[in-house]
Amino acid sequence: MTLPSRSLCALVLAAGRGERLRPLTDTIPKPLIEVGGRTLLDAALDRVGTVLPVTPATVAVNAHWLAEQIVAHVGDRVHVSVESPAALGTAGAVGALLPWIDSRDLLIANSDVYYASAVDTAGFAAGWDGVQPRLLVVEDLAHPDFDGRWRFAGLSLLPWSIAQGLSPTPAGLYEVVWTRTEIDLVPTDVTFVDCGTTEDLARARQLAG
Repeated sequence: MTLPSRSLCALVLAAGRGERLRPLTDTIPKPLIEVGGRTLLDAALDRVGTVLPVTPATVAVNAHWLAEQIVAHVGDRVHVSVESPAALGTAGAVGALLPWIDSRDLLIANSDVYYASAVDTAGFAAGWDGVQPRLLVVEDLAHPDFDGRWRFAGLSLLPWSIAQGLSPTPAGLYEVVWTRTEIDLVPTDVTFVDCGTTEDLARARQLAG
């Protein structure tokens, strides 16, 4: 593990309802769904673990839907932020964690995604200047988020200078940060699957063998 030169912590997002995966997610939170014999949440923690040691001081996981299952699964491995009564979205989740983040920059990983091969998370974080948000993206002309070409691929870096202005109220990073400031897009050619629908989950499981 190569530790970043900047003061950094990580947030793994695990609070979503998984509405499009019902009825599966009526009884299990989406991050605890298994693909390739392991949970999506554990895979996300491993990705962040290539950049930072996974401890309660360095890595947080947020939880809302079936939060008790997330809490039980992670145990004392990480800091847990339980959102209640409402889920706070990706920006609100950061706002709720500001005292824990404590002036550090933030690596944010979605826990409902699958990559067909290893993502170079350490390389993604390396050399970041901490000024602009940095986003991992894949080329997807059918479902672009940026410039009619690039789709967000589940990893981002957020400077403390921006994070400190977020509040613990429901809001998304795309709406309140990424579309309102200059961002650094880092393309990857790793096959990426957002496991948000039954079809995409089936595709991820097929890729995982």
